[in-house]
Amino acid sequence: MGKTVRDESTASAYWAAVNTFCSLRDIHVVADAPVGCYNLVGVAVMDYTDAIPYLENFTPTSLTEKEISSSGSAESVRDILDRLSAADRHIVLVSSAESEMIGSDHERMLQMQFPGVTFFPSNSLGENEWQGRDRALQWLFGKFDDGKPAEIEKGTVSIIGPTYGCFNSPSDLAEIKRIIQGCGARVNLVYPFESGLSDISRLKNSEVIVVLYREFGSTLAESLGRPILFAPFGIDETRQFIEDIGRLTGNTEKAASFLQEEKSGTLKPVWDLWRGPQAEWFPTVRFGVTAAKSYARGLEKFLSGEMGMQCIFSHDTPTTDNTLLRDEIKEKQPQFLFGRMADKIYLAELDLKTKFIPAGFPGPIVRRALGTPFMGHSGAVYLLQEIVNALYDMLFNFLPIQKRSISAEEPLRKIAWTGEAEALLNDLVKNAPFISQISFGRELKIKAETLARKTGKETVTAELLRHIG
Repeated sequence: MGKTVRDESTASAYWAAVNTFCSLRDIHVVADAPVGCYNLVGVAVMDYTDAIPYLENFTPTSLTEKEISSSGSAESVRDILDRLSAADRHIVLVSSAESEMIGSDHERMLQMQFPGVTFFPSNSLGENEWQGRDRALQWLFGKFDDGKPAEIEKGTVSIIGPTYGCFNSPSDLAEIKRIIQGCGARVNLVYPFESGLSDISRLKNSEVIVVLYREFGSTLAESLGRPILFAPFGIDETRQFIEDIGRLTGNTEKAASFLQEEKSGTLKPVWDLWRGPQAEWFPTVRFGVTAAKSYARGLEKFLSGEMGMQCIFSHDTPTTDNTLLRDEIKEKQPQFLFGRMADKIYLAELDLKTKFIPAGFPGPIVRRALGTPFMGHSGAVYLLQEIVNALYDMLFNFLPIQKRSISAEEPLRKIAWTGEAEALLNDLVKNAPFISQISFGRELKIKAETLARKTGKETVTAELLRHIG
């Protein structure tokens, strides 16, 4: 019996191609796809997330049942290309799952009738989003590199990875650029987010390559033969990143000076929070992560490895069985859950009081401001600030509130508890997040005794307590 995966964790390689190619300012993507493939990525997505802006450089061929079942998509493709032939951007024709299912391969037709158009088979049926991005980035470099030998420019760093549809990309990119420049190096190229086709050859001339995401981009970076660094999370990893940038670009002293400035400036809120009374809560915080590899790994490394919080699970979404994940959330009940919209739905279905923090797409979340990074030193400050604020908010919600009845004057009848009921109450309290155990137990006890009074019972039994749970 095959495994059923509840909710898709990542999109297909078709969406990867669209998100990658449309990031370049001088490319126009023609998708050999149904009109819905335009509506979803080009229009509807804007209604609930800012991962992808309105794509002016994207046109679908609008495949219908007729093309898919009988005539094929060649005629539809020709009509679109005729209309776009005067465009001032390079046209890339991308296959979709639908066109691949009917065997549409337009390579020969393009060579004969539209030699200026390039065909990219997205392999939508065979690869996921991250695999698709990785291959698309390689393909672009292979097609549009000028073929000249590399001429290394001293002190330069290029960043590979930022594309549409990547969670928190503007903030994390801004933080990594800030660190690189603080070390005295120069950002040569951000590929493909801040690039055109004529810029692609500059990648090979960089002294150092930074790969923003561990999910994709490494294959191209390795082919360039330059030193590779991954974007850092947390305090120690960022320290090492700064030292490596300085060493590899010949800016050792500048990087050391910048690191000292970071410790006394950017990181000061971390030290303040660490020395404050809220630091006593950190070992009690239980959190889970379901996100792409960079964020799943980075959050666990920083919050658990450096801040001493308890990571009760951390999942890389492309490999996650979401049915098992939902069961794990129900069983372990994390205090914080970093995740996607699917995970927020699971929390609602299970009626859990877990604090949800967005850490991946899909999801109705806007991340266009540059002040919400997860990466680097600024990311460490932002994440810790969010958690401490949530802890204070949680504490406020658990403060005991004395409720008075304006009509009842008679004293409440005292209710006894059986030993079995008290033992069960203790077990239930132990499963609640540490910071809320006292108030959780008090609330459960009040509910049990209120129910006993309403039903005319003199004693709270284990059966009555289970009824409340």
